[in-house]
Amino acid sequence: MKIRNRFLLLHIMLSGIFMVIFPGGDVLAQPAQRPNIVIIVADDLGWGDVGYHGSKIRTPHIDRLAQEGIRLDNFYTTPICSPTRAGLMTGRYPNRFGLRANVISPWLQFGVDTSEVFIADMLAEAGYKHRAALGKWHLGHYKRRYLPLQRGFTYFYGAYNGAFDYFTRKREGELDWHENEESSYDKGYATDLISAKAVSCIQEYADDGAPFFVYVAYNAPHGPLQAKEKDLKTYGFDPSKPRFNEGKGGGRGKGNTIWQTYAAMVSCMDEGIGKILGALEEKGVADNTIVLFFSDNGAEKGAGSSNGELRGWKFQEWEGGVRVPAVIRWPSGFKGGRTISQVTGYIDIFPTLREVAGLAGPVKKPLDGISILPVLKEKESHIMRDFYLGFGAMVSDNRWKLVKKDGGNPGRSNKIDWLFDIISDPLEKSDVKEKFPEIYQQLLQKVATYDAIEPHVAVPPYGKGKATFKAPPEWKIIE
Repeated sequence: MKIRNRFLLLHIMLSGIFMVIFPGGDVLAQPAQRPNIVIIVADDLGWGDVGYHGSKIRTPHIDRLAQEGIRLDNFYTTPICSPTRAGLMTGRYPNRFGLRANVISPWLQFGVDTSEVFIADMLAEAGYKHRAALGKWHLGHYKRRYLPLQRGFTYFYGAYNGAFDYFTRKREGELDWHENEESSYDKGYATDLISAKAVSCIQEYADDGAPFFVYVAYNAPHGPLQAKEKDLKTYGFDPSKPRFNEGKGGGRGKGNTIWQTYAAMVSCMDEGIGKILGALEEKGVADNTIVLFFSDNGAEKGAGSSNGELRGWKFQEWEGGVRVPAVIRWPSGFKGGRTISQVTGYIDIFPTLREVAGLAGPVKKPLDGISILPVLKEKESHIMRDFYLGFGAMVSDNRWKLVKKDGGNPGRSNKIDWLFDIISDPLEKSDVKEKFPEIYQQLLQKVATYDAIEPHVAVPPYGKGKATFKAPPEWKIIE
C-alpha cells in the first residue's frame, strides 16, 4: 500500500467512518455506531385514539414517545393496511406492484412482487445482522417466496394473515401463528405475545453488539374486537352486564360496550410498547436506537375508534383515513420534544433509514419516498414534495390537497373535486379550487400521472375465491 493511501485509510478510521464497496458498486459510508431500529405499527389506530391527541384512552407510553421524540404531525399512509405495509417495506407506492385497491385476504393468490427490495434486504446490505419481523405480516402467504424469511428478515414470529382471533390465533379455522416457518403453539393473548417476543429479541440482539432491526407489527386494535378481562376492568367492565356481540359465536373477552373493548385493546398494546422501551433502556441501547411508531391507516367507522375532528374513516382518502398518529425518537441522533409539519409518510421510511444507515449510490428500483433526515436533524425546515394518497388524491407542497370525485375508490363518494388548503383547513371543510384555479389544474395533472400507473399484475377483488377456499392445515406454506 502506498504511503498516501495509508494516510487516507488512517484519516477515514479516525473520523469514525468506514467506506465499504459492495460488488454492485454501492458505497456504504458507515458510521462507527449505526443506530438500532425499532418500527412499531398499530393496526387501525385513529388520530383521536392516543392520549397526546386528547383521547380518553390511556396511552402513557405512546405519549411518552411523543414527549421525548418528534411528533410527525402530517404523516400519511394509504387508507387500508396491506398497501401501507408494502410501501413501508419498499419505499414505493404500492400501486406500482398492484397492491393499492385491496388487502391480501386469506384466499387470494397474491403477494408483493419478489423483485421489490424490502427494507430488511436494504438493512442487511448496510450491515444489520439481526432483522426480526414480529406480529402481522399481511404481505403475501400463497407461496413461501412471499414469506418474511424470503424477504430479508432473519427471524419471524406471528401471523401471515390479518384479522385473526386474539386468543386462539386462528384464521379461517386454522392456527395462524408461526416461529420462522414452523407452527407456534405459544399460549396467550396475541398482543402480549408480540410484545414479549419484541422484548426477547431486543435483549438477545443487544448482547450481540451488532446493530439490529425489529419490526413490531401489532394486529391491535383491528377487529375482531377482543380484550382481556384485566384490561377491560380498567375501563369499567362489569361481568354481570351483557356483553356486545360481534359476529358469530358471541364475545370471548369482549366488554359491555364496543368502545370499552377497543380502549382496552389499545391500552394493552401501549403497555407492550412500554415494555419494549424498557428493554431498550435496560440493555443500555435506548439512546442509539431509532423508535418509530405509527398507525397503518385511520380508524374504522363503528369500531369504537376515533379520528378526532378529522374528516372521514378507514377506506377513504379524507384526512381521517390517511393521516395518522406518528412519532419518531432517536436521542443521540436528533433533538426531541418537538413537532414537525413536514408532509411525510409510509413511503419515506425506507429512504430515510437508508440514509441513516449510510448507504449511497443507485437503488435497484426508483423510490417514491424521500429521506426526511435533514428535517429531523433541523438542517432543513421543509422539503417541498408531492405525496400521492391514491385514487385521485394527493398532497402537494406541504399545503394543497386534491380529492377527485372520480378517483375510483368505492369507499369514497364525493360528487365534486375538492381542493383544500390543508394547513389552514385540516378538517377539509372548504373547497378552494375556484379561488386557486392554477393550483387545482396543476394537481389534476400531477395526480393523473400516478393514477395512470398500470402494474403487470394486481391484487384480485377481496372476495375472489372465498366460497371454495379451505385454509391449509395450520397455515403451513410448503411451496
